[in-house]
This record gives sequence, C-alpha cells and structure tokens, in this order.
Amino acid sequence: MSKLHVINHPLIQHKLTIMRMKKTGSKDFRELLEEISTLMGYELTKDLPLTEIEIETPMAKMKSKVISGKKVAIIPILRAGLGMVDGLLSLLPVAKVGHIGLYRDHETYKPVFYYSKLPFDIEQREVIVCDPMLATGGSASDAIRLLKDNGCGSIRLMCLVAAPDGVQKVQSEHPDVDIYVAAYDEGLDENAYILPGLGDAGDRIFGTK
Repeated sequence: MSKLHVINHPLIQHKLTIMRMKKTGSKDFRELLEEISTLMGYELTKDLPLTEIEIETPMAKMKSKVISGKKVAIIPILRAGLGMVDGLLSLLPVAKVGHIGLYRDHETYKPVFYYSKLPFDIEQREVIVCDPMLATGGSASDAIRLLKDNGCGSIRLMCLVAAPDGVQKVQSEHPDVDIYVAAYDEGLDENAYILPGLGDAGDRIFGTK
C-alpha cells in the first residue's frame, strides 16, 4: 500500500494558513504556493540515490556524493498544478516538465481528459505529479494511469491539501504511488470541494472564477 506523507514543517503550516484565508489575493497565493512547493520538494527528494565521484577542491582531491540513477520529470495537472512547478524547479533545475490536462465535470465530478505532452524519455525518469488539491482523486488517479501507460514505473504524487476520499482512491488504484501532502482535511462538501480547504486553487492562482 502506498504511504501518505503529511509534511508538518512549521514554515509549511504557517504559509498554508495564509493561503487558506479568504482575503489572500492571487499574487500572495501564487508566491506562497511556490514557496511551499520548494519546501515540500526537500521531503520528496530526501531518498534520491547518491553515488561517490572524485573531485578536486582548491585544497585537495576527495570523494564526494552526487545524485545518481534516474533523472526527474515534473508533471503538473493543468491548470492548478502549474503553480507548483517553479518551486520544484528551484531544487531540480534540470528536471524535464510535462503537462497533463484534466478538468472536472461540474455535474458528474469526474475528470475529463483534454491534453498530454510528456518528455520523450518519461519512462526513464522519476516522476513527480503535482496538483494542489486532492479532492475526489479522479484527476490524480487518471493522470497516474496515463503515465503508467507511457511506461513510468516510479511515480510520486505531491498535493497541497487532500481529502480522505482522494487519498483512498489513489491508494486503492495505485498502491505503488506514495502521496505527499501539507494537510489532510476533513472531507468533501456536496459539490466535491475540500472542507475546510482553500477554495478553487486554479481560480485563486490565476484570479479567475
């Protein structure tokens, strides 16, 4: 079974509280999301494999560690996932970025696929899927399925806020994918929005309704 990692770092929790506030505008919301994504990125990448190489400092030759193994791909789920990309790229500047477009049908609450553009070597990379909100889990689960269909074998899901329904769906359909969140909220309302949540992340990022 996949693991749910709730990252309770004080800086993340402080910034998330400000993001939740109704009065927080799009500019601050975007900046805070980027900052939290960077902080969460440290936790996501803490087990990347290392190997030793020989280098020369101004003083002497030595053996030192560098990241080895697969390279990383960052895959935001459009459109809200875009707000998390720059924060991760600040840690992983050579990562490739793909995009998966899914939107939620407002009557059925099910995801509708409309776009996919992935790195040509996606199957050779450690993949981080990004979406601020894990509500029903439909979009995240479908995005992960698409990646697996394209040969991806190592996938992690990074979300800001999650509801139990979404976590359970991803864990049941993708038991090999670990989930990283900053908050595990109470549940969903009658419109399948997370409670207490922070509203529609896409609208708050881009200033739309």
